[in-house]
Amino acid sequence: MQRERFAVTPMTDELFRLLTLQDPNTRIVLIGTGLLGLCSGVIGSLAVLRRRALMGDALAHAALPGLWVAFFLTGDRSFLALLAGAAVAGALGVAAVAFIRDHTRVKEDAAIGIVLSGFFAAGLCLSRIIGDLHLGNSAGLDGFLFGKAAAMLPEDVWTIAAVAAATVAIVTLLFKEFRLLCFDREFGASQGWPVRRLDLALMLLLVVCTVVGLPAVGVVLMAALLIIPATAARFWTHRLHRMIVLAAFFGAVSGVVGSAISALHAKISTGPAVVLTSAVIFALSMLFAPQRGVVVSLIRRRSVNPPAPVVRSGGAVA
Repeated sequence: MQRERFAVTPMTDELFRLLTLQDPNTRIVLIGTGLLGLCSGVIGSLAVLRRRALMGDALAHAALPGLWVAFFLTGDRSFLALLAGAAVAGALGVAAVAFIRDHTRVKEDAAIGIVLSGFFAAGLCLSRIIGDLHLGNSAGLDGFLFGKAAAMLPEDVWTIAAVAAATVAIVTLLFKEFRLLCFDREFGASQGWPVRRLDLALMLLLVVCTVVGLPAVGVVLMAALLIIPATAARFWTHRLHRMIVLAAFFGAVSGVVGSAISALHAKISTGPAVVLTSAVIFALSMLFAPQRGVVVSLIRRRSVNPPAPVVRSGGAVA
């Protein structure tokens, strides 16, 4: 009876292996998604404040045809080749949004919707056309829709690590300039600051971070990893540098915890698990953050303005 009570179940064994990082593939996925979440939190904070959050969604969807064109041209599923094709397609998507916004009366949100849906539809069509040509081993490319972090290789993690390190370094070096771009672009332009170049640098960082994240969380969910950690961090602080650090932390936690959930439950994909974890962090931040949390604000409001006493008939106070 005593032995049965303390018997090791398959779930506890899996949990122990996960916590001790015994499985090499699990180590790779946890490190890769954690670094991706960190990178997304850093650049996502600037994108949210610059009101470019939905641009990440457009970039992710615009990258899909680039993946298939790169495979068609190279006949290979090389990670770097596919990312290069996705980056080119993403840059074309950004240019298309800017052209529609600047040369027509269409507003930016509508332009993003047009480019997003058009490029995504083109990617789906190319996936069927090129897939039927039997040019090579195209198996697994459909995983870019929702992500397939379990297929991540060590060289993929090194690529994500390089992008994350470069992103953190650039944001650190240009922090003052990016802060001016996010909060007072017009003043910066009037003072002679290269705001257009800074905006372009921000968009390039967004393109690279988005493209690198596609294998892990996919085209459909990449924008969520850019937006949700940054928005959650906004509830905790008014300072930009603290917001960036918190968003990076929330993104990294989302990546690691989501990957761990997927490792424990094989039927749960990594991408949805990562985004769901970040959504839980956002909900907790929205409710309980000391700066702007809904629950804390209600308690503070009730303490400042207590409910008026109810006067009953006869002058008695309830």
